[in-house]
Amino acid sequence: MLRQIGTIGVMCMAVSAVPAQEWTPLDGSGIHAALTGEIVDYDTAWQDFRVSGRTLYHRGRDSWGYWEVRGDQYCSLWPPSDLWACYGVARQGDRIRFIGAAGDVTDGTLRGQAE
Repeated sequence: MLRQIGTIGVMCMAVSAVPAQEWTPLDGSGIHAALTGEIVDYDTAWQDFRVSGRTLYHRGRDSWGYWEVRGDQYCSLWPPSDLWACYGVARQGDRIRFIGAAGDVTDGTLRGQAE
């Protein structure tokens, strides 16, 4: 019995010794570099961030809007609204995270360059 507990303890220590990759907050230039010309896949949707500042969000149907970087935030506008919504952005490898002012989080995966 002691031997099994010891083995489990060693296995747990080995797993916890592997550092998890941290989310790295992006500044304005990092956000621009990460998103410009890229497609991000979400659980049930995808979004194309055009170089022109247009963005196409697709979740069963197309929705066109605008995006830009303001300071150290990603901001988007979705007509017919004229209100811009801004988010902090963090990155973890090919994962991208949008963080709202209220702490709400949306995660996606960078697919690569749009065609």
